[in-house]
Amino acid sequence: MSEPLMTPQLVRLDVPSPGDKHAVIAAMADLIASSGRAERDGLEAGLLKREESFATGMPGGFAIPHCRTEAVREAALGLIRLSEPVDFGSSDGPADLVIGIAAPAGTDDQHLKLLAQLSRALIRPQFLADLRAARTPEQASDLIMGIIEPEAGSTAPEAGSTAPEAGGAAEGAAGSTASQTAQSSEDGASAGAPAAAASSATATAAASAAGASADAPVLLAITSCPTGIAHTYMAAESLENAAADKGVELHVETQGSGGITPFTNEQIAKASALIIAADVNISGRDRFAGMPLVEVPVKRAISHGPQLIDEAVAAAKDPAARRVTGAAAAASASSSSNEAQSTSWPRRIQAAVMTGVSYMIPFVAAGGLLMALGFLLGGYDMAFVFDKVSVENSLTNLPGHVAYEGPNGAATTQASGLLLYLGSVLFALGKAGMEFLVPALAGYIAFGLAGRPGIAPGFIGGFVSVTIGAGFLGGLISGILAGVIALWLTGFKPPRWLAGLIPVVIIPLVTSLVVGGLMFLALGKPLAALMGGLQSSLEGMSGSSVILLGAILGLMMCFDLGGPVNKAAYLFATAGLSQGTDASFQVMAAVMASGMVPPLAMALSTAVRKKLYTPAERENGTTAWLLGAAFISEGAIPFAAADPLRVIPSMMVGGAVTGALCEALAVGSQAPHGGLFVFFAINPFWGYVLAIAIGTLISAALVTVLKEMTGAKKAAEVVAA
Repeated sequence: MSEPLMTPQLVRLDVPSPGDKHAVIAAMADLIASSGRAERDGLEAGLLKREESFATGMPGGFAIPHCRTEAVREAALGLIRLSEPVDFGSSDGPADLVIGIAAPAGTDDQHLKLLAQLSRALIRPQFLADLRAARTPEQASDLIMGIIEPEAGSTAPEAGSTAPEAGGAAEGAAGSTASQTAQSSEDGASAGAPAAAASSATATAAASAAGASADAPVLLAITSCPTGIAHTYMAAESLENAAADKGVELHVETQGSGGITPFTNEQIAKASALIIAADVNISGRDRFAGMPLVEVPVKRAISHGPQLIDEAVAAAKDPAARRVTGAAAAASASSSSNEAQSTSWPRRIQAAVMTGVSYMIPFVAAGGLLMALGFLLGGYDMAFVFDKVSVENSLTNLPGHVAYEGPNGAATTQASGLLLYLGSVLFALGKAGMEFLVPALAGYIAFGLAGRPGIAPGFIGGFVSVTIGAGFLGGLISGILAGVIALWLTGFKPPRWLAGLIPVVIIPLVTSLVVGGLMFLALGKPLAALMGGLQSSLEGMSGSSVILLGAILGLMMCFDLGGPVNKAAYLFATAGLSQGTDASFQVMAAVMASGMVPPLAMALSTAVRKKLYTPAERENGTTAWLLGAAFISEGAIPFAAADPLRVIPSMMVGGAVTGALCEALAVGSQAPHGGLFVFFAINPFWGYVLAIAIGTLISAALVTVLKEMTGAKKAAEVVAA
């Protein structure tokens, strides 16, 4: 590592509160970017996105906004100690210590393990007290580096002379808690071998020292959070401390960004119960089949470690306790959910559908772009002969002008030779990818509900839907059915000799029979008729009806900028691409063009009326030009998060106009993503650009006028130390 993770230049003490937590995060981005280690706008966007998905306020009055992003060039830690606490979403109260963690997307394991050590230290009250007592940036920096790199943090010459109450804390922060029973072995290892502390920590020695009885239960715990940097290791530290205090033997597996050191077979064999504290799917749940389970969000392990240990001990002794099953992985498909049994079915199905969409999009993107490239090389009449040319011809046997029977009678292709052959091959590849669209959607919806046992029945149900003409509606229904049935079947407790066959053979077989039978015998024809009716209605739309459809899709795309409503409109458009009709291409163009309006409009507004925006927002506006051009609606999120009442309605108006204009001008897109960069797949391209330009101008004008009328000029200056 070329520079320490923290230096005194990355510390600001006793800073007046700049506003709410968004303003503090902006100040943190300014602080870290000033060191040259990160691009400021991208870092702020990453920190805000993490904060929106999961509040980073912690018990003890501190917050740890953090992210991993390409905007970070070199890992860094920033510390802002506020003179007045700011609410970061903790039930324990506001935070006066804000520690920002910025990690590059490709952060090496060593950096991540050092950050994990810091996260563990933040659980210790004495460490927080030392940070609050630090009198200079040098002392605060030494305290933190004393945890991360003890040899670096213990050499500051003035640490002991200027602040006795904080002096030596840099030295003690790494070792003062060694006397705690839970950490006696771990802290000693962390100084010399961070990997041991970051990957799989145990409190076995602590339990023995506390005099645990021979028949006391042995517990396992797995902790994990979306970024795998901070909460993962803080939860582990909290549980280890609580287990040590109660004399319970506990082994912890941290599934963080620093890698995973899994439990040994001996540890699993001895264990009486499992704690899962996670906000993402954890890997290897099948290792614990039948074990009593306590499952909670990762933040609860940080704030209520002792209670979780008590719950796990009770579960180990309760024959009726919830247990790990083959479908347990599906229970945590939603990163914000509590235990699966307390999550409503509508929310679980919504999360599963979003899982299906996320896995389906690569098929649509690859297939759609390959087909568009095929048209670009071979011409549009190539679609009538691609199957014959791609199979019967080769690079050494190029085709001439191939005859075909078109809608207007006999004709020959305009292209020939290498262009026709390559175009046919690309089109055939793209069509093959598009044929996986519905099976992938159904298969991964089922996976989102039931885990691996649902994948095969879901794929089979999706393929049946395509075969009988039920399209993506059939895929949605068959995927949900497969997931629900597979999940239900996992609840049965088979004899031990049959248990190994249940998830691999029995559940996929029975579920496929039920779902396939229902699709062929009962649901398939009605769904096919409904799909055909929808397709006919879409193709038959003209005039005001098709313009209204474009406006509605535009409103949906700009309502929540990547949220459920936006995703619903996008799913409608991408699923329709498999039909290959002009109407479906026009819907795709309306959706993509509308989604480009918000970032472009905010970029234009920040350029035209700079005085209405802070320097940070003007920098975000510069970045938003590129994001908007590439159809990344999230480029407008920082503006919408800071001023939703003025930004979101303005964006919706412009998006609706753009969607309506795309339909009115009959603009079609064969590509599901890429914005202006897939110009070759958009026809007419001039109409596409015109619709986006008009919508952007309208949204930019509206948001600018609204901000002018209300005087919504924000201040985001931070007092320098």
